[in-house]
Amino acid sequence: MRDDTRLTHLGRDPANHAGTVNTPVYRSSTFIWPDTGTLENHLQQADDPHYRGHIYGRNGNPTTAAFEDAVAQLEGGFRGLIMPSGLAAIVGAVLAVARAGDHILVTDNCYWHARQVFDQVLPRYGIQATYFAPMLGADIAGLLRPNTRLVYAEAPGSSTFEVQDIPALAEAAHAHGALLMLDNTWATPLFFKAFEHGVDISIHAATKYLVGHSDAMLGVIVTTEALYASVRETVRQLGYIASADDAYLGLRGLRTLGVRLRQHQRSALAVAQWLQQRPEVAQVLHPALPEATGHALFKRDFLGSTGLFGVVLKPVYAPQAKAFLESLQLFAMGASWGGFESLIRPQQRHPSAHIEPGVLLRLHVGLEAVEDLIADLQQGLERLSVTPLALRNLS
Repeated sequence: MRDDTRLTHLGRDPANHAGTVNTPVYRSSTFIWPDTGTLENHLQQADDPHYRGHIYGRNGNPTTAAFEDAVAQLEGGFRGLIMPSGLAAIVGAVLAVARAGDHILVTDNCYWHARQVFDQVLPRYGIQATYFAPMLGADIAGLLRPNTRLVYAEAPGSSTFEVQDIPALAEAAHAHGALLMLDNTWATPLFFKAFEHGVDISIHAATKYLVGHSDAMLGVIVTTEALYASVRETVRQLGYIASADDAYLGLRGLRTLGVRLRQHQRSALAVAQWLQQRPEVAQVLHPALPEATGHALFKRDFLGSTGLFGVVLKPVYAPQAKAFLESLQLFAMGASWGGFESLIRPQQRHPSAHIEPGVLLRLHVGLEAVEDLIADLQQGLERLSVTPLALRNLS
């Protein structure tokens, strides 16, 4: 079946839920066993990665399992593990495969808060992380150490949106005996099939496109069959789980993921191409544009683009940049993305970024009419030509 059909049907089982179209919300911490034989059967099979019985709420319930299975099947992995946030998914997955004394090789353009975990948290547990330039590809082989356990990638990268050569990273990692972990939040399982390209563990901040409505915090880890049991054991022993209510919102979001992403893709490309023509703009960082770093890899490996990209404004005074941001009516300043609404925020540059000097912004193009979004940006950009003195007088 094609992905649009699978999005409509994955994670649903009306015959086992009184005929309901949607998998119900099971708010359950406790499951009752009718006899000791059932209890013993549950306990004997608890460690089997194929077992889907329910023992205790921290291990999941029918609602959370439905979401886990739907995401994993869509992406081509063995099974998923629901988590309370995308960052929790990163931390849980890394701790599941790395041990004291291990080394992790991390792409230099990774999510900023993931970088804080690699730099500040993992060293407490004897795990060291170093960074590689995002476009290094197969040449990471020269950076792999005898104790390198994991290569961590993000494609495209946060803030600067370089697209990495995931198959080349996978080949180099596997030849060394290491694993490849990918943050696949930007593309989602719909636009990048991580496991077809050699990924061992795929991470999603389901808060973003999978939920799609800016109303739930959710993460998911998807693994190969070989890794699932050990990753599940670690994250559940750490106490990670998400509520059935949030899992339900994730399932709801999946139903419209295809139509939403296609709208995000069309509108974001239109906005990005319009921004390229603006005199105030130094550079647009969108993987689907021919000028983007890694565009050839994007065309080779990805099935589409989404609504998040970067833009570099030519150098301006701080009051001008502030006036631009605060004048926008449809692009709100917010820390997240992936919902129905358009967002904008200033971004930090990662150390190895090869981008033009200026003000780096991240835009998420939502589901509003693209003509209105462009008009909003146009009136804001026009403020950049106003002198800082005039802006102070206006305020």
